[in-house]
Parts: sequence; C-alpha cells; structure tokens
Amino acid sequence: MSNDALFPKGAALVVGASGGIGGKVAEILGQDGSDLALVYNRKADAAQALAKSVSTESSVHRCDVTDPAAVAALVDEVVARHGRIHTLVWAAGPLVDQLYLSETPLEKWRKAFEVEVHGFFGLVSALIPHMREQGGGSIVHLGSAGHLRWPDRDGLSVAPKASNESWLKGIAREEGRHGIRANSVLVGVIDAGMFHDLMAQGAFPDEWIEETRKMLAIKRWGQPEEIGYAVSWLASSRAAYVTGQQLNVSGGFGI
Repeated sequence: MSNDALFPKGAALVVGASGGIGGKVAEILGQDGSDLALVYNRKADAAQALAKSVSTESSVHRCDVTDPAAVAALVDEVVARHGRIHTLVWAAGPLVDQLYLSETPLEKWRKAFEVEVHGFFGLVSALIPHMREQGGGSIVHLGSAGHLRWPDRDGLSVAPKASNESWLKGIAREEGRHGIRANSVLVGVIDAGMFHDLMAQGAFPDEWIEETRKMLAIKRWGQPEEIGYAVSWLASSRAAYVTGQQLNVSGGFGI
C-alpha cells in the first residue's frame, strides 16, 4: 500500500450494495480508491448499474446470506477475482414491518434474526481466516441509531442490529491481535432506500415525522453519502487504531 492510499490492494465486499444506502456507501468507497465486490440478493439490475458507474474495478455477486454454502462460495469468488477482501461492509437487511413488539409474530422475529444476525455472523466467520492470512482487515456494520433511543414499532430492525453490536465487540477484542478491526455506523433517518419504501407504504404518518424531527439536533433527514463517508473512514487506514466502536450518524437523534 502506498503512503497516500486509504486501502490496501484488494476489494471492499459490500453486502446490500443494491440498496439505496448500501449503493451510496459502495460509491463513496470507490471514490476513495477501493475496488469493490458488490453483493445483492434480489436487485441484480441495481447492482449491475452501480458496477458500471464506479471508477475503480468492481465485480457483482449474488448471495443468499442465510445459506452457508453460498456464503463460502461468495468469499472464494471474491478472493479469486480481487486477490484480497480488505473490508466487509454489512449494509444488508430485509424491509421489515413497522410493528409494536407486542404485535410482532414470532415467525417475523425469527426471520429478522436469521438474515441480519445469523447471516452476518456466518459471513464474518467465513472471512476471518482469510483476513488473518492477509494480515488484517476491517468489518463495518450498519447499525441503528435506535440503539440509543428506542423507536416505537421498529423492533424488527433495531433488535437484530443491537445483537450484532454486542458480538462485534467480541470480534474486535478477539481478532485485534490479527489486525482485524470491527466497528459500526449507527444509521439515523436517511432520505433513501428503506425509508422511501416505508414512506410509500404509509408506515410513517405526519405525526411520526413531526415527532421524529423534534428529536433531531440537526433538523433534516440524513443523506446516504453521509453514511458512506463514515463507513469509508472506519474502513480506511485513517481509522487504523479504531475498533469496537460505534459512530452515530443520525443528526443528534435523541440527545
């Protein structure tokens, strides 16, 4: 790695790159000089379009993260294509219903954890041997600002991400000796992706918008590139001594 390079040779593996926030995160990583391995599950067209738009080398891969064989194959494919995975960005997550916990079916709860907790854990587990062999790596998880102040009806999103926050600290603690770092960006209300989809479904009435704005120190919704800047910094050499941390990008939500 040259003295002015933010990333070593190899690629950032961005899971959820076909989404509004994940796609912008990948775009910022590309602008900052990283090659990209873009992972999608359903939105192939979005992932392909993103690959064509970035200036660095990119590849596109489909993966069902709940399938361990598919996860192992993904890691092998990306390493074969790019030589190294220097960063894992977890930006995946299904569109979840906005429900009070008392109204949440156990089946939906289990599905949320299967994708976001078990899927993420399986991918991290598959990557650790490779990152150890390469002398280290960075894991950046997109969590939720709801960890800091509970947002009513968003438990299917917040609770799995909170679980990830807990065990990621263990990864940071146990793997730091191998040069592997693990951090999170806590995502507030971002004017992109899932927020747009839920707005279209009528999940957020006018009173919700008014009350949420009251809880923001910066009185606007966030932009997806603002998440991208935080992710890129945590993944880069500029954050080489940062691990086990949460960077809250939410406009001061709840303070």
